[in-house]
Amino acid sequence: VFPEYSTMGIMYDRQEMFDTACTIPGPLTDMFGQACKETGVWGVFSLTGEQHEEHPKKNPYNTLVLINDQGEIVQKYRKLLPWTPIEGWTPGNLGTIVTEGPKGMQVSMIICDDGNYPEIWRDCAMRGAELVIRPQGYMYPAKDQQVQVSKTMAWCNQVYVAVANASGFDGVYTYFGHSAIVGADGRTLGECGTEDNGIQYAQLSISGIRDARANDQSQNQLFKLLHRGYTGVYANGDGAKGIAECPFEFYNTWVKEPKLAQEMSEAVTRRTIGVSCCPVAGIPEPEEEIEELTHELNLQ
Repeated sequence: VFPEYSTMGIMYDRQEMFDTACTIPGPLTDMFGQACKETGVWGVFSLTGEQHEEHPKKNPYNTLVLINDQGEIVQKYRKLLPWTPIEGWTPGNLGTIVTEGPKGMQVSMIICDDGNYPEIWRDCAMRGAELVIRPQGYMYPAKDQQVQVSKTMAWCNQVYVAVANASGFDGVYTYFGHSAIVGADGRTLGECGTEDNGIQYAQLSISGIRDARANDQSQNQLFKLLHRGYTGVYANGDGAKGIAECPFEFYNTWVKEPKLAQEMSEAVTRRTIGVSCCPVAGIPEPEEEIEELTHELNLQ
């Protein structure tokens, strides 16, 4: 598993994005496929980026490919949540994907900033993923948070996690490394430091994770979420399945009325993609005037 940006690098210039974007399959994936076949291993490779269907009119995708030990592409994932406002990739349109991986383990892939949203982990897990692979190009000062989030999401979703992070300095950012393999109970199985070209490995148990999901009780989040309060429901004589309905207003709104859910987000954050106090190239500054906050004592 290689980090995000490890093939083409990070792109700050839009024209460079178009000039270097590749097709999948294409020469790069053919090269990676040949390497996997010759060595008898599976591989995950980052392609920044993949040509859009309307190339060169629209920005490329930030894409991963999972290639098996026969050199075949068995999964292609496009980053759903680009790291805005810096990344200009077109948001992915393939959703999350679950594919049978080595020895039958069910595998999903996500990319870097995707992993900051618990929804994507839960989606992968509920669709059957037993291993979530997260290549990333994450930099300081977010080291502690990013090491922790993969452990927490492994625990919350009873899923193995494999993180491959960049390391070193690229002239703009310093990447903190700490690539890791995390067990489905949230405990680290192997972790690199900040060194360049670090390698880690661990054994993952297919029978172990499937047994835990089938038989764990108090720590079985995937079961309990959709069988809410089953102990009390059964005691009340109201069935043996608990409550399946979603109790969360925001998620119900997001599914039924996404624009209204967007307004809910804006009500607790802001109404525009640009921020006047910190303009970013390529992002429009707010057109509307937003009242400035004043000191609570109204000092001038």
